[in-house]
Amino acid sequence: MTRRRRIATTAVIVAAGRGERLGRSENKAFVALGGRPLVQHSLEVLQGHPDIREVVLVVAASDVERARAAFLREPASSSLFVVAGGAERGDSVRAGLAEVPPSSDTVLIHDGARPFLTSTLVTRCLTAAERHPAVIAAVRATDTVKEVGDQGAVSATLDRSRLWLAQTPQVFRRTLLQEAHARAVAEGVSATDDASLVEELGHPVHVVPGDPDNFKITCPDDLERAERIVAAREHEGERGPMVRTGIGYDAHRFAEARTLILGGVKFEGEQGLLGHSDADVLCHAICDALLGAAGAGDIGRHFPDTDPRYEGVSSLSLLARTASLVREAGWRIVNVDAVVIAEAPRIAPRIADMRHALAQAMEIAETQVNVKGKTTEGMGFTGRREGVAAQAVCALERAGG
Repeated sequence: MTRRRRIATTAVIVAAGRGERLGRSENKAFVALGGRPLVQHSLEVLQGHPDIREVVLVVAASDVERARAAFLREPASSSLFVVAGGAERGDSVRAGLAEVPPSSDTVLIHDGARPFLTSTLVTRCLTAAERHPAVIAAVRATDTVKEVGDQGAVSATLDRSRLWLAQTPQVFRRTLLQEAHARAVAEGVSATDDASLVEELGHPVHVVPGDPDNFKITCPDDLERAERIVAAREHEGERGPMVRTGIGYDAHRFAEARTLILGGVKFEGEQGLLGHSDADVLCHAICDALLGAAGAGDIGRHFPDTDPRYEGVSSLSLLARTASLVREAGWRIVNVDAVVIAEAPRIAPRIADMRHALAQAMEIAETQVNVKGKTTEGMGFTGRREGVAAQAVCALERAGG
Protein backbone atom coordinates (compact mmCIF):
# COMPACT_ATOMS: atom_id res chain seq x y z
CA MET A 1 0.00 0.00 0.00
CA THR A 2 1.35 3.44 -0.96
CA ARG A 3 1.87 5.66 2.03
CA ARG A 4 0.25 9.09 1.65
CA ARG A 5 2.66 12.00 1.76
CA ARG A 6 1.68 14.37 4.52
CA ILE A 7 1.76 18.04 3.67
CA ALA A 8 2.45 20.65 6.32
CA THR A 9 -0.94 22.14 7.19
CA THR A 10 -2.05 24.86 9.57
CA ALA A 11 -5.74 25.05 10.49
CA VAL A 12 -7.44 28.40 11.04
CA ILE A 13 -10.74 28.31 12.94
CA VAL A 14 -12.81 31.44 12.36
CA ALA A 15 -14.93 32.05 15.46
CA ALA A 16 -15.14 35.81 15.91
CA GLY A 17 -18.84 36.16 15.16
CA ARG A 18 -21.14 37.80 17.68
CA GLY A 19 -24.02 35.43 16.96
CA GLU A 20 -26.71 38.09 17.26
CA ARG A 21 -29.21 35.90 15.41
CA LEU A 22 -28.85 33.28 18.14
CA GLY A 23 -30.31 35.77 20.62
CA ARG A 24 -27.56 35.17 23.17
CA SER A 25 -25.71 37.69 25.31
CA GLU A 26 -22.28 36.14 24.69
CA ASN A 27 -20.34 35.72 21.45
CA LYS A 28 -21.10 32.61 19.43
CA ALA A 29 -17.78 30.86 20.12
CA PHE A 30 -18.70 30.40 23.79
CA VAL A 31 -22.39 29.54 23.42
CA ALA A 32 -22.84 26.19 25.16
CA LEU A 33 -23.48 23.04 23.12
CA GLY A 34 -23.61 19.78 25.03
CA GLY A 35 -22.05 21.48 28.05
CA ARG A 36 -19.01 22.77 26.13
CA PRO A 37 -18.28 26.01 24.23
CA LEU A 38 -19.44 25.74 20.64
CA VAL A 39 -15.98 26.25 19.14
CA GLN A 40 -14.42 23.58 21.34
CA HIS A 41 -16.09 20.79 19.36
CA SER A 42 -14.26 21.50 16.10
CA LEU A 43 -11.12 22.67 17.91
CA GLU A 44 -10.67 19.25 19.50
CA VAL A 45 -11.06 17.47 16.15
CA LEU A 46 -8.41 19.63 14.47
CA GLN A 47 -5.99 19.48 17.40
CA GLY A 48 -6.30 15.71 17.42
CA HIS A 49 -5.79 15.22 13.67
CA PRO A 50 -2.32 13.82 12.78
CA ASP A 51 -1.99 15.98 9.64
CA ILE A 52 -2.68 19.31 11.36
CA ARG A 53 0.56 20.82 12.61
CA GLU A 54 -0.87 23.81 14.44
CA VAL A 55 -4.21 25.53 14.93
CA VAL A 56 -4.90 29.26 14.89
CA LEU A 57 -8.13 30.11 16.71
CA VAL A 58 -9.59 33.50 15.74
CA VAL A 59 -12.09 34.90 18.24
CA ALA A 60 -13.57 38.28 19.03
CA ALA A 61 -11.11 40.68 20.64
CA SER A 62 -13.16 40.59 23.84
CA ASP A 63 -12.81 36.78 23.99
CA VAL A 64 -9.06 36.39 23.44
CA GLU A 65 -8.07 36.05 27.09
CA ARG A 66 -11.07 33.86 27.85
CA ALA A 67 -10.16 31.54 24.95
CA ARG A 68 -6.53 31.36 26.00
CA ALA A 69 -7.51 30.46 29.53
CA ALA A 70 -9.98 27.83 28.33
CA PHE A 71 -8.06 26.15 25.51
CA LEU A 72 -4.31 26.67 25.95
CA ARG A 73 -3.78 23.47 27.85
CA GLU A 74 -1.02 20.89 27.74
CA PRO A 75 -0.50 18.32 26.49
CA ALA A 76 -2.04 19.02 23.09
CA SER A 77 -1.49 17.08 19.89
CA SER A 78 -0.83 20.31 17.98
CA SER A 79 0.18 23.85 18.85
CA LEU A 80 -2.58 26.39 19.40
CA PHE A 81 -2.48 30.15 18.90
CA VAL A 82 -5.36 32.46 19.82
CA VAL A 83 -5.71 35.79 18.00
CA ALA A 84 -8.29 38.57 17.73
CA GLY A 85 -10.50 38.73 14.66
CA GLY A 86 -11.98 41.71 12.87
CA ALA A 87 -15.32 43.25 12.04
CA GLU A 88 -15.92 41.08 8.95
CA ARG A 89 -15.24 37.44 8.24
CA GLY A 90 -12.51 38.32 5.75
CA ASP A 91 -10.75 40.43 8.37
CA SER A 92 -10.78 37.47 10.76
CA VAL A 93 -9.41 35.05 8.17
CA ARG A 94 -6.59 37.49 7.37
CA ALA A 95 -5.81 37.81 11.08
CA GLY A 96 -5.48 34.03 11.24
CA LEU A 97 -3.41 33.88 8.04
CA ALA A 98 -0.94 36.33 9.56
CA GLU A 99 -0.10 33.67 12.18
CA VAL A 100 0.45 30.85 9.67
CA PRO A 101 4.19 30.09 9.40
CA PRO A 102 5.85 30.17 5.96
CA SER A 103 6.78 26.52 6.44
CA SER A 104 3.12 25.49 6.09
CA ASP A 105 2.30 24.28 2.58
CA THR A 106 -1.46 24.51 3.00
CA VAL A 107 -4.03 26.27 5.15
CA LEU A 108 -7.30 24.74 6.27
CA ILE A 109 -10.08 27.23 7.05
CA HIS A 110 -13.00 26.11 9.18
CA ASP A 111 -15.99 27.96 10.63
CA GLY A 112 -16.12 27.60 14.40
CA ALA A 113 -19.93 27.62 14.14
CA ARG A 114 -19.81 24.19 12.45
CA PRO A 115 -19.33 21.97 15.53
CA PHE A 116 -19.84 18.57 13.88
CA LEU A 117 -16.58 18.48 11.98
CA THR A 118 -15.14 14.97 11.77
CA SER A 119 -11.61 13.69 11.39
CA THR A 120 -12.80 11.73 8.36
CA LEU A 121 -13.92 14.91 6.58
CA VAL A 122 -10.64 16.65 7.43
CA THR A 123 -8.69 13.75 5.95
CA ARG A 124 -10.87 13.75 2.83
CA CYS A 125 -10.14 17.44 2.25
CA LEU A 126 -6.42 17.15 2.94
CA THR A 127 -6.05 14.13 0.65
CA ALA A 128 -7.66 16.07 -2.20
CA ALA A 129 -5.43 19.06 -1.39
CA GLU A 130 -2.37 17.00 -2.31
CA ARG A 131 -3.58 17.10 -5.93
CA HIS A 132 -5.55 20.35 -6.06
CA PRO A 133 -4.50 23.83 -4.88
CA ALA A 134 -8.04 24.66 -3.66
CA VAL A 135 -10.48 22.19 -2.09
CA ILE A 136 -13.82 22.68 -0.37
CA ALA A 137 -16.29 20.36 1.33
CA ALA A 138 -19.82 20.64 -0.04
CA VAL A 139 -23.09 18.72 -0.16
CA ARG A 140 -25.43 18.36 -3.12
CA ALA A 141 -28.60 20.46 -3.12
CA THR A 142 -31.53 18.12 -2.52
CA ASP A 143 -34.38 20.63 -2.84
CA THR A 144 -35.48 22.37 -6.01
CA VAL A 145 -33.84 25.81 -6.06
CA LYS A 146 -35.73 28.83 -7.36
CA GLU A 147 -34.27 32.17 -8.38
CA VAL A 148 -36.61 34.93 -7.20
CA GLY A 149 -36.76 38.48 -8.56
CA ASP A 150 -37.23 41.77 -6.73
CA GLN A 151 -41.03 41.51 -6.87
CA GLY A 152 -41.05 38.13 -5.12
CA ALA A 153 -41.83 36.13 -8.26
CA VAL A 154 -39.80 33.15 -9.48
CA SER A 155 -37.55 34.18 -12.37
CA ALA A 156 -35.83 30.83 -12.94
CA THR A 157 -35.63 27.23 -11.72
CA LEU A 158 -32.01 26.19 -11.41
CA ASP A 159 -30.60 22.81 -12.44
CA ARG A 160 -30.35 21.03 -9.10
CA SER A 161 -27.97 18.40 -10.46
CA ARG A 162 -25.25 21.05 -10.80
CA LEU A 163 -25.80 22.77 -7.44
CA TRP A 164 -23.72 22.15 -4.33
CA LEU A 165 -23.94 23.83 -0.91
CA ALA A 166 -20.50 24.93 0.27
CA GLN A 167 -19.26 24.04 3.75
CA THR A 168 -15.96 24.21 5.55
CA PRO A 169 -13.25 22.89 5.83
CA GLN A 170 -11.78 24.67 2.83
CA VAL A 171 -8.13 23.90 2.12
CA PHE A 172 -5.79 26.03 0.00
CA ARG A 173 -2.14 26.35 -0.87
CA ARG A 174 -0.99 29.00 1.54
CA THR A 175 0.42 31.35 -1.12
CA LEU A 176 -2.75 31.07 -3.23
CA LEU A 177 -5.02 32.00 -0.33
CA GLN A 178 -2.77 34.90 0.64
CA GLU A 179 -2.86 36.16 -2.95
CA ALA A 180 -6.66 35.90 -3.04
CA HIS A 181 -7.08 37.88 0.16
CA ALA A 182 -4.54 40.51 -0.89
CA ARG A 183 -6.53 41.09 -4.06
CA ALA A 184 -9.79 41.24 -2.11
CA VAL A 185 -8.38 43.96 0.13
CA ALA A 186 -7.02 45.92 -2.82
CA GLU A 187 -10.36 45.81 -4.64
CA GLY A 188 -12.58 46.18 -1.57
CA VAL A 189 -14.21 42.81 -2.17
CA SER A 190 -15.87 40.73 0.56
CA ALA A 191 -17.17 37.17 0.32
CA THR A 192 -19.01 34.65 2.47
CA ASP A 193 -16.31 32.03 1.91
CA ASP A 194 -12.66 31.95 0.91
CA ALA A 195 -13.24 29.78 -2.16
CA SER A 196 -15.11 32.67 -3.79
CA LEU A 197 -12.00 34.84 -3.53
CA VAL A 198 -9.85 32.11 -5.08
CA GLU A 199 -12.38 31.71 -7.88
CA GLU A 200 -12.02 35.44 -8.62
CA LEU A 201 -8.35 34.79 -9.36
CA GLY A 202 -9.40 32.32 -12.04
CA HIS A 203 -8.18 29.25 -10.14
CA PRO A 204 -10.34 26.10 -10.15
CA VAL A 205 -11.78 24.94 -6.82
CA HIS A 206 -12.18 21.18 -6.33
CA VAL A 207 -15.21 19.83 -4.42
CA VAL A 208 -15.20 16.83 -2.10
CA PRO A 209 -18.34 15.39 -0.48
CA GLY A 210 -19.14 17.10 2.80
CA ASP A 211 -21.35 15.93 5.64
CA PRO A 212 -25.06 16.84 6.12
CA ASP A 213 -24.44 17.11 9.88
CA ASN A 214 -21.65 19.63 9.27
CA PHE A 215 -24.12 22.51 9.26
CA LYS A 216 -23.51 26.04 10.49
CA ILE A 217 -25.26 27.21 13.64
CA THR A 218 -26.79 30.58 12.91
CA CYS A 219 -30.24 30.79 14.53
CA PRO A 220 -31.94 29.24 17.59
CA ASP A 221 -33.46 26.43 15.50
CA ASP A 222 -29.94 25.40 14.41
CA LEU A 223 -28.84 25.23 18.04
CA GLU A 224 -31.86 23.10 18.95
CA ARG A 225 -31.00 20.70 16.12
CA ALA A 226 -27.40 20.56 17.32
CA GLU A 227 -28.49 19.78 20.87
CA ARG A 228 -30.58 16.88 19.59
CA ILE A 229 -27.60 15.50 17.68
CA VAL A 230 -25.32 15.81 20.71
CA ALA A 231 -27.86 14.11 22.96
CA ALA A 232 -28.37 11.25 20.49
CA ARG A 233 -24.63 10.72 20.00
CA GLU A 234 -24.00 10.65 23.73
CA HIS A 235 -26.26 7.62 24.01
CA GLU A 236 -25.15 5.71 20.91
CA GLY A 237 -24.11 2.21 21.81
CA GLU A 238 -26.01 2.08 25.09
CA ARG A 239 -27.57 -1.31 25.66
CA GLY A 240 -30.62 -2.46 27.53
CA PRO A 241 -33.37 -0.36 29.13
CA MET A 242 -32.38 2.90 30.69
CA VAL A 243 -34.51 5.26 32.75
CA ARG A 244 -33.78 8.89 33.61
CA THR A 245 -35.60 11.34 35.84
CA GLY A 246 -35.79 15.12 35.67
CA ILE A 247 -37.05 17.94 37.86
CA GLY A 248 -38.43 21.33 36.86
CA TYR A 249 -39.54 24.47 38.66
CA ASP A 250 -40.99 27.81 37.60
CA ALA A 251 -42.64 30.81 39.23
CA HIS A 252 -44.25 34.00 37.92
CA ARG A 253 -45.69 37.01 39.66
CA PHE A 254 -49.24 38.22 39.06
CA ALA A 255 -49.77 40.98 36.50
CA GLU A 256 -52.63 43.22 35.48
CA ALA A 257 -54.51 42.70 32.20
CA ARG A 258 -53.26 39.15 31.73
CA THR A 259 -55.26 35.91 31.44
CA LEU A 260 -54.29 33.18 33.87
CA ILE A 261 -53.28 30.02 32.02
CA LEU A 262 -52.14 26.88 33.82
CA GLY A 263 -51.46 23.60 32.06
CA GLY A 264 -52.85 25.09 28.86
CA VAL A 265 -56.21 25.82 30.54
CA LYS A 266 -57.62 29.34 30.87
CA PHE A 267 -58.94 30.41 34.27
CA GLU A 268 -61.39 33.12 33.27
CA GLY A 269 -61.83 35.95 35.73
CA GLU A 270 -58.56 35.19 37.54
CA GLN A 271 -55.54 37.49 37.57
CA GLY A 272 -52.89 36.38 35.07
CA LEU A 273 -49.13 36.08 35.35
CA LEU A 274 -46.28 38.21 34.03
CA GLY A 275 -44.05 36.62 31.40
CA HIS A 276 -42.62 36.80 27.87
CA SER A 277 -44.85 33.94 26.73
CA ASP A 278 -48.30 33.26 28.20
CA ALA A 279 -46.49 32.65 31.55
CA ASP A 280 -47.91 29.16 32.03
CA VAL A 281 -45.74 28.09 34.98
CA LEU A 282 -46.99 24.51 34.89
CA CYS A 283 -45.98 23.96 31.27
CA HIS A 284 -42.64 25.64 31.91
CA ALA A 285 -41.87 23.42 34.89
CA ILE A 286 -42.71 20.29 32.88
CA CYS A 287 -40.52 21.49 29.97
CA ASP A 288 -37.57 21.90 32.33
CA ALA A 289 -38.15 18.46 33.84
CA LEU A 290 -38.19 16.81 30.41
CA LEU A 291 -35.13 18.70 29.18
CA GLY A 292 -33.27 17.93 32.38
CA ALA A 293 -33.98 14.23 32.14
CA ALA A 294 -32.82 14.18 28.51
CA GLY A 295 -29.66 16.12 29.37
CA ALA A 296 -30.68 18.85 26.92
CA GLY A 297 -30.36 22.01 29.01
CA ASP A 298 -33.32 24.08 30.10
CA ILE A 299 -36.25 26.04 28.69
CA GLY A 300 -34.25 29.27 28.59
CA ARG A 301 -31.72 27.73 26.23
CA HIS A 302 -34.31 26.53 23.73
CA PHE A 303 -36.93 29.29 24.05
CA PRO A 304 -35.09 32.40 25.33
CA ASP A 305 -37.19 35.30 26.56
CA THR A 306 -35.07 37.58 24.35
CA ASP A 307 -36.48 35.95 21.19
CA PRO A 308 -39.48 37.86 19.80
CA ARG A 309 -40.83 34.64 18.28
CA TYR A 310 -41.90 33.50 21.74
CA GLU A 311 -43.59 36.71 22.84
CA GLY A 312 -47.11 35.79 23.96
CA VAL A 313 -46.77 32.26 22.61
CA SER A 314 -48.82 29.42 24.06
CA SER A 315 -46.65 27.41 26.43
CA LEU A 316 -48.47 24.29 25.29
CA SER A 317 -46.71 24.74 21.94
CA LEU A 318 -43.37 25.01 23.77
CA LEU A 319 -44.21 21.82 25.65
CA ALA A 320 -45.07 20.07 22.39
CA ARG A 321 -41.73 21.13 20.87
CA THR A 322 -39.90 19.99 24.01
CA ALA A 323 -41.55 16.58 23.89
CA SER A 324 -40.60 16.32 20.21
CA LEU A 325 -36.99 17.19 21.03
CA VAL A 326 -36.96 14.49 23.72
CA ARG A 327 -38.28 11.90 21.27
CA GLU A 328 -35.76 12.88 18.60
CA ALA A 329 -33.00 12.38 21.17
CA GLY A 330 -34.14 8.78 21.58
CA TRP A 331 -36.27 9.03 24.73
CA ARG A 332 -39.84 8.03 25.57
CA ILE A 333 -41.86 9.83 28.25
CA VAL A 334 -42.91 7.38 30.98
CA ASN A 335 -44.80 9.79 33.22
CA VAL A 336 -45.03 13.36 34.49
CA ASP A 337 -46.08 14.34 38.01
CA ALA A 338 -46.60 18.06 38.74
CA VAL A 339 -47.86 20.36 41.44
CA VAL A 340 -49.22 23.90 41.16
CA ILE A 341 -48.55 26.01 44.26
CA ALA A 342 -51.02 28.87 44.73
CA GLU A 343 -53.51 30.24 47.24
CA ALA A 344 -55.88 30.99 44.38
CA PRO A 345 -57.49 29.91 42.17
CA ARG A 346 -58.58 26.44 43.20
CA ILE A 347 -56.85 23.95 40.96
CA ALA A 348 -58.83 20.77 41.69
CA PRO A 349 -61.90 21.57 39.51
CA ARG A 350 -59.70 21.99 36.40
CA ILE A 351 -57.23 19.14 36.89
CA ALA A 352 -58.94 16.86 34.37
CA ASP A 353 -58.80 19.61 31.73
CA MET A 354 -55.13 20.25 32.44
CA ARG A 355 -54.20 16.57 32.26
CA HIS A 356 -55.97 16.30 28.92
CA ALA A 357 -54.25 19.37 27.44
CA LEU A 358 -50.81 18.40 28.74
CA ALA A 359 -51.11 14.81 27.54
CA GLN A 360 -52.13 15.96 24.06
CA ALA A 361 -49.17 18.34 23.85
CA MET A 362 -46.73 15.62 24.86
CA GLU A 363 -48.52 12.95 22.76
CA ILE A 364 -48.87 10.58 25.69
CA ALA A 365 -51.85 9.08 27.55
CA GLU A 366 -53.65 11.09 30.22
CA THR A 367 -52.87 8.29 32.67
CA GLN A 368 -49.20 9.25 32.30
CA VAL A 369 -49.85 12.79 33.57
CA ASN A 370 -50.68 13.75 37.14
CA VAL A 371 -51.39 17.29 38.40
CA LYS A 372 -51.97 18.40 41.98
CA GLY A 373 -52.82 21.73 43.58
CA LYS A 374 -51.27 22.89 46.86
CA THR A 375 -51.25 26.00 49.01
CA THR A 376 -48.54 27.17 51.38
CA GLU A 377 -50.87 28.01 54.24
CA GLY A 378 -50.30 31.72 53.74
CA MET A 379 -46.51 31.44 53.83
CA GLY A 380 -44.07 32.81 51.25
CA PHE A 381 -44.75 34.73 48.05
CA THR A 382 -47.49 32.34 46.97
CA GLY A 383 -49.06 32.55 50.40
CA ARG A 384 -49.09 36.35 50.10
CA ARG A 385 -50.83 35.94 46.74
CA GLU A 386 -47.97 37.58 44.84
CA GLY A 387 -47.73 34.85 42.22
CA VAL A 388 -47.92 31.17 41.32
CA ALA A 389 -45.24 28.46 41.30
CA ALA A 390 -45.09 24.97 39.86
CA GLN A 391 -42.87 21.94 40.26
CA ALA A 392 -42.65 18.86 38.06
CA VAL A 393 -40.80 15.56 37.93
CA CYS A 394 -40.71 13.16 35.02
CA ALA A 395 -39.29 9.80 34.02
CA LEU A 396 -37.92 8.97 30.58
CA GLU A 397 -36.83 5.64 29.16
CA ARG A 398 -34.68 4.92 26.15
CA ALA A 399 -36.84 4.30 23.11
CA GLY A 400 -36.59 0.66 22.17
CA GLY A 401 -34.99 -0.15 25.52
